[in-house]
Amino acid sequence: MIVDEKEYKVRLFNNNYYRKTCNVCKTPFWTKDKERTNCADIPCSDYYFLDLDVSKLNLSVKEARSKFLNFFKRHDHEIIPPKPVLARWREDLYLTIASIVDFQPQVTSGLVPPPANPLVISQPCIRLEDIDNVGITFGRHLTTFEMGGHHAFNYPDKYIYWKDETVELSKEFFTEELGIPEELLTFKESWWEGGGNAGPSFEVTVGGLELATLVFMQYEIKGSDYIPLKLKIVDTGYGIERLAWFTQKTPTAFHAIYGNLVYTFFKKLNQAPVDEEMLKTAARLAGRIDTDHPESIKLHREEVAKKIGEKLEYVDSELTRAARVFQVLDHTKTIALMLADGLVPSNSGEGYLGRLLIRRTLRTMKLLGANADLVDLISEQINYWKEDFPEMLKNKDYILDAIENEEQKFNETISKIPSIVNNLSKKKNITAEDLAQVYDSNGVPPELLTEELKKKGIELQIPFNFYALVAKRHQTAPIKSEKEKSRLTKDVIDFASKFEPTKKLYYTNQYLREFDGNVIGVYKNFIITDQTVFYPEGGGQLGDKGFIITSTGEKYSVIDTQKVSDVILHILDREAKINVGEKVHGEIDWQRRYRLMKHHTATHVILAAAKKLLGDHIWQAGAEKTPEKARLDITHYKMLSKEEIRKIEDMANFVINDRRPVNAFEMNRTEAETKFGVSIYEGGVPNKASIRLLEIKDWDVESCGGTHVSNTSEIGAIKIVNVEKIQDGVIRLEYVAGDMVTNYAREIEDEIDKTSEILGVDRSQLEIRSQRFIEDKKKVDELLNEYRKWYIEYLLENSSKEIYNGVNILILKNIIDQEIVKEIMKRFTIDSSKVVVNIYNNNQKWIIEIATSSNIKVDPILDNLRKIGGKGGGKGTYCNVSFVTVKEDDIINAIKQGLKGSL
Repeated sequence: MIVDEKEYKVRLFNNNYYRKTCNVCKTPFWTKDKERTNCADIPCSDYYFLDLDVSKLNLSVKEARSKFLNFFKRHDHEIIPPKPVLARWREDLYLTIASIVDFQPQVTSGLVPPPANPLVISQPCIRLEDIDNVGITFGRHLTTFEMGGHHAFNYPDKYIYWKDETVELSKEFFTEELGIPEELLTFKESWWEGGGNAGPSFEVTVGGLELATLVFMQYEIKGSDYIPLKLKIVDTGYGIERLAWFTQKTPTAFHAIYGNLVYTFFKKLNQAPVDEEMLKTAARLAGRIDTDHPESIKLHREEVAKKIGEKLEYVDSELTRAARVFQVLDHTKTIALMLADGLVPSNSGEGYLGRLLIRRTLRTMKLLGANADLVDLISEQINYWKEDFPEMLKNKDYILDAIENEEQKFNETISKIPSIVNNLSKKKNITAEDLAQVYDSNGVPPELLTEELKKKGIELQIPFNFYALVAKRHQTAPIKSEKEKSRLTKDVIDFASKFEPTKKLYYTNQYLREFDGNVIGVYKNFIITDQTVFYPEGGGQLGDKGFIITSTGEKYSVIDTQKVSDVILHILDREAKINVGEKVHGEIDWQRRYRLMKHHTATHVILAAAKKLLGDHIWQAGAEKTPEKARLDITHYKMLSKEEIRKIEDMANFVINDRRPVNAFEMNRTEAETKFGVSIYEGGVPNKASIRLLEIKDWDVESCGGTHVSNTSEIGAIKIVNVEKIQDGVIRLEYVAGDMVTNYAREIEDEIDKTSEILGVDRSQLEIRSQRFIEDKKKVDELLNEYRKWYIEYLLENSSKEIYNGVNILILKNIIDQEIVKEIMKRFTIDSSKVVVNIYNNNQKWIIEIATSSNIKVDPILDNLRKIGGKGGGKGTYCNVSFVTVKEDDIINAIKQGLKGSL
């Protein structure tokens, strides 16, 4: 993109500013300093702000945040509370990576208005693309940071402010609020692109440190074309932590952000403090580290050693140690923020990113040789940040319990390293991709793998940005298109797409059972009417069934209902002979629908119960409602106990018996988020300006397009019938509601009756008889084991044996007790040159089992048995072969021939 110089000529620069070109990076920049020759940004400049005698402030992160917000509040910006670090209002993104993400895509696309205009916010953000650089650059890179953003949304008919005002506000903030001389400010020209949008920007730097980026989002990118947007957005990002570092001028940014917590972590990680003059020198020169070229780290440390007059080996060791402590410091805060906002560590989605960060922290602690407890370190972070981020304190119990659970899993993973390395070492060429795959599937840090590989003489270089590469693969969510989501074929979707939205009578009255409508579209066995009471499949609720009667009296069964956007398709049992414009009468299968309504409302009741009992980290990971039963998948870090399951069930039934009203209503999206939070998107994120909310009084509010009962009492009752862990971090609850509870009870009764019949007792005696049966069986098992021991000894002594080619062959006949066969095979083949053969008849087939000692391969024996008609398989020291008809002598001869190639 070639940018016109006019894009960067703003009103402020008419006030004795010079447009210059940096003598290092050749980028244009604006300054009042006539003598300046570079852009005052790294790597063109060191962090010389550490030596500037300007700004007499000494701001903590909290004070920097407050100063930023209040400055813009005084300039008519409304302060907006930040959103969670988990971007759950976005279907394409897991983490909140910038303040503008809070308003994407609905506000930035013009679909809905912003919560205020203009507005200001300090948004905690998480970015993992620079995770490998944290600590090494002494604060230039962090996984979590606060982005102070002031935003203005300029509509064609409503101008707020644009470039002139944005740059002037920036100048005023830095000069008047922070006390920075205007001559030290540089506005470096830049170009921003992201999320399909683009625009010119300024990077505001002072003394080598970039303090803010001012972006003017004014283009939409379509292919190679840049199309002007109707909605032009001021998108700024001020580094709150950098403002604190700039005013404090501490040895590193970590000292400015964490204060005394830095020294606490050094102590808890069993590390002596690193010389602060060395750290300050390293930080001052940190801009010279090119993160794309790891060799620049060595050059940086050589320069530090030279500056302070110390040996390189000492400086390298000390700065490596400091960087690792800073990594743990940074990562533990990020982990606490993630978990506080509801992340559940797992192997997929946002949970994968959380686990990656936890395991990288544990790996760094191992590299430090620290005996520290991660739970203890996270607890320190919670106590330090509890006023800034109240969610940390609110969810402290969950956070610490989840961390303890993750530590246990990590230790279990570490124990698997030897077997993983054994498998890896069999490969001719082990690559970095192999390490990434092992990390994806097992969560084993590459440093621990390469350490074990080295013991086997295999040297492998880990990519410097390994964790960033792995995180990048998992940072966005796969989004399905409308066609991918639909069960309908392309021709049907294309047909339905031509029509106006169908009037949804089931929203007018969810208890309507029938309707009259005009047919506006017919295609094969699909018909579209202008209005309908048939609910189309969506939100985990199945589509309605029923029938449609034409004006001539012909009756069609509706076997399913689907939709394309807002057009509803009735799928008939046969090709429709119905004319467009014809009036039809439709009626749903009410009993089926009513059961669906009960199960759908029950899902909302149970989800809220689980969240209230287990914590705010509970999030809907999937759901399905059928007439027979429903299921709800929730994010949770461990299996539910029997007591927890019963409590959820009791809470749900309490709400049912409490006869709470259930009300569906429409609300402006921005207003809904402000009032109820992003938890309204548990079931998905609708892309509409106005969203339909379902409220169960004093219990739950959630966005939902399904059909529901109007009072919880109509659900009747809820019974949880099954709970299982379907994947790491996801628990599935299955339950029945209404009259399906009766059906479930009948099934249980039938099972009890059958069991009673088998045992020959009355129901009332079933428990006593079962206990007696178990006790009797235990005695029989003990007796059987004694007989087995005797019989095994007998068979070992008296079974047919012969020696062939130095191999001792033991032949068993008609031994069908597998426990006996296994024990004999184990005991007899413990010595070398031994073979056990068991021959028995099973369902008119001859079964041949063969076990060999470790020095004999079974494969040649198996091949010979196949040559005489055997079918079966095996490997190593065991095989199993079957014959329809066979002579014993032929079997023994085939085994003997196979032994020639086995030794």
